[in-house]
Amino acid sequence: MKTVVLAIALLGCAAPLFAQRDFLTPDEIDRVRLTAQDPNARLKLYLEFARQRLDQIKTLVKDNQPGRAGMIHDLIDQYSQIIDAIDTVADDALQRKLDIAEGTKAVAAAEKEFLPALKKVRDSKPADLARYEFVLDQAIDSTQDSLDASLEDLGARAAEVQARNAEEQKQLEGMMQPKDLEAKKAAEAKQKEQEAKDKKKPTLLKPGETVKKQN
Repeated sequence: MKTVVLAIALLGCAAPLFAQRDFLTPDEIDRVRLTAQDPNARLKLYLEFARQRLDQIKTLVKDNQPGRAGMIHDLIDQYSQIIDAIDTVADDALQRKLDIAEGTKAVAAAEKEFLPALKKVRDSKPADLARYEFVLDQAIDSTQDSLDASLEDLGARAAEVQARNAEEQKQLEGMMQPKDLEAKKAAEAKQKEQEAKDKKKPTLLKPGETVKKQN
């Protein structure tokens, strides 16, 4: 039963607002929160964070500082989690049928730079490579997968996301007790009804106009 509760809790959370953010600094977390409503801006922001990690990695590898292996390992791990976050933000936006053409174009352009830079670190065979080779290979694979996804047709990618989420939803519902499943479907129906009502609310405002508050 705990597995079901956990799965429900995970599905109920907004995907871009990750519960685990150890790969970001407090300042970066605040900056992400400020871009919560704009997936394109959030994708570009994560790219900035990824680039910062990559620049730090390249500097450490070049300078050959004593005791650097642990720092390089952690920076690569953070980089990989940021790349994963980029993919999650993009997939969540597509699930909500939002336009992320601008963001994915930026992701593809940046990751075309990131990938050879990571491979260059590996191919330079630093003396302490064994200490972080595994996470480096993972970072290269993650970047390649993310790049492939960013270059994919957005319509096709959105369809894949919808199909994957539908299958996960089906599996989750198969694990739920009948009463929990009934409650879940009732809540979803209520939410859809409210969304339909909100769309039908009449307004005299022109596009882009807002109601001014009276002092």
